[in-house]
Parts: sequence; structure tokens; C-alpha cells
Amino acid sequence: MTENSQADNHLWDEYRTTLYRFILTRVNDPAIAEDIVQEVLIKVYERLNTLKDQEKILSWMYQITRNTIVDYYRQHRPTEDIAQTMAAKETNTEEDVEKELSQCILPMVNQLPADYREAIQMAEFNRLTQKEIAQKQGLSLSGAKSRVQRGRKLLKEKLLDCCRIELDRQGKVYNYECKNC
Repeated sequence: MTENSQADNHLWDEYRTTLYRFILTRVNDPAIAEDIVQEVLIKVYERLNTLKDQEKILSWMYQITRNTIVDYYRQHRPTEDIAQTMAAKETNTEEDVEKELSQCILPMVNQLPADYREAIQMAEFNRLTQKEIAQKQGLSLSGAKSRVQRGRKLLKEKLLDCCRIELDRQGKVYNYECKNC
């Protein structure tokens, strides 16, 4: 086996499951999702040499995947407006993923040290400004900012320890996988 084919196999093994779940949420049929995954694999292998920036491989693969899904709908549902169907499913999926993931956040916030927990609760749940937080906690504005920032950092570390999170180009969560929560 050549070095390039080993790298290609590793690439595919790394992203196959993620792409499959992404596709399944859009076609709602495991057999069709599997067929589309195979089509994506073929397209990726055929076009891998056209990728200019290796660091953008994941977004490039998702673009191929989205186009392949659109092709599927064009072939099987010619009277339905594909763009509206895809947009509706993507919006619902993003909202669903964020809603599911938000269920994990509250227990993690409760595990933070008291000072940071209170700052995060005030900033994120009660929507207080950092100036209001400073007044309520008897801190300077910079002290309140630091506390909220450090609390967010600790919360992010807890979340990333627990889950693998995938973001879209706009930085919105579109998929996640819990590792050990």
C-alpha cells in the first residue's frame, strides 16, 4: 500500500462516521445515507488532488457531501424545491443539536468553582451585563470581566473534555458526539 493511499484511508476513516450522521439527518434513511456516503468517498478520492489548502479538507468534504445530497434530491424528487428542503432541515438540525447540547451545560456550570459559577449564571442565564455583575458581586468592572472570561474558559474545557463538537463556517454547532459524559 502506498503512502498516499494509507493517508487517504486514514482521512476517510476519520470522517466517515461524521459524514454519515450529517447525511442521515438530511435523508432520514440509513440505506440511502450509506449510498450517499459511498458516492462522497468516490468524489473525494477522485478530486483530492484539486484541494489547494489541506487545512480546509473538512469543509471541502462537507461541500462535496452537501452537493451530493442535493444531487440525490434532484434525481429522486424533481418537483420539490431542494434549496428550501435543505435549508429547513439544516435549521432544525442546528437548533436540535444546540438544544441537546445545552442540556449538558447546566450540570457543568454547577461544577464550576462558586465565584465563576455565579458569574456565568449571571452573564449567560440572567443576561446581566458585566457592569451589573461587578456591582452585584462587589468587584471592579475588570474583575467581573476576568471572572466571566475565566468561567467561560473553564466551562469550555469541561465541555470539550466531555464532547467532540463540530462547528459550521459561521461558528454554529451542527453536530456533536459525547465522549464521556
